[in-house]
Amino acid sequence: QVQLVESGGGLVQPGGSLRLSCVASGSILDISTMGWYRQAPGQQRELVAIITSGAIIKYADSVKGRFTISRDNAKNTVYLEMNSLKAEDTADYYCNTFLRRVGEVRFRDYWGQGTQVTVSS
Repeated sequence: QVQLVESGGGLVQPGGSLRLSCVASGSILDISTMGWYRQAPGQQRELVAIITSGAIIKYADSVKGRFTISRDNAKNTVYLEMNSLKAEDTADYYCNTFLRRVGEVRFRDYWGQGTQVTVSS
């Protein structure tokens, strides 16, 4: 089974920082894209940041200059460094990967369970 385990969420004051981590485990052949999505209460899920195997990065406009996505291919891990956090960043954050399992030809999407980030004073 492929499993994504997220960590690092929690409560932080406005202007503070958090670092989210997501580790992919299982019989993984290779990972094409890793990214983070979020869903605030009453809102639609939205892309936060993605990073491809070629190190191409895309950020949502709302987080540019504040968030940094990175990945460690040797550890099958993606990180999201969140700085200058705002109340509007409060949401459930989900890790997503587009990967191929050992013995399979096609890539598939996998999702983490989500981790809550609350920005409040």
